[in-house]
Amino acid sequence: MSAHIHDGTITVEVYADIVCPWCYIGKRRLDRALEALPEGADVRVVHRPFQLDPGAPRRGTLARDYLSEQLGPRAEAVLAHTTRLAASEGIAMDFGRALIGNTFDAHRVLWLAGNSGSQAAVKERVFAAYFTQGLDITRPEVLAAAAAPDLDPERVLTVLAGSEGVPEVTAQLTAARASGIRSVPSVTIDGGPAIEGALETSVLLDALERAHRESAARVERSAAGDGTPTGGGGRT
Repeated sequence: MSAHIHDGTITVEVYADIVCPWCYIGKRRLDRALEALPEGADVRVVHRPFQLDPGAPRRGTLARDYLSEQLGPRAEAVLAHTTRLAASEGIAMDFGRALIGNTFDAHRVLWLAGNSGSQAAVKERVFAAYFTQGLDITRPEVLAAAAAPDLDPERVLTVLAGSEGVPEVTAQLTAARASGIRSVPSVTIDGGPAIEGALETSVLLDALERAHRESAARVERSAAGDGTPTGGGGRT
């Protein structure tokens, strides 16, 4: 029997919610870490859903008011700090305009984008629609516009008008909880333990470079046919 040849692909799974500011900051930092990887590093990023508040209203309400209820007197200080930190990552967050609401349909759109390999681009635009543009991401037409040009807006509207993607997103949300994901952003690399929080780009880069070196070593062992188990591979 011939030895299995490990293809060297690193699988990164990102658990995030669209209305989580740290998830947006974390995405920017991960993007920079991925750009800084050595040439030849093969990374597959999969964006997984998570809902901070599954019971959030189906229509958007002013985020500042919602967060004031959740955080109490410290809300303004927290929002100001988060806004400054986001700005350092090139993100203009406007909590005075942001309309918070249920994110289940947004995750359905990201699930749909995953079928065409456009999750990262669509997610970036949905984040911007919520945090920067003050758009109501619970509305199908807003999500359809944010998904374009990577997805056909009519296709998005058709999906959101029906139940397509509901079982898949529900299953992924359940799987995230079952695997121990309790806070976001959380990142796993090749099925390893979750790395929690919007870590600095340098920390993420170190973890990715280590995974790349380990993956390259597995490829070499596999190609040599020494029978060493290749392992690797994230969950799908």
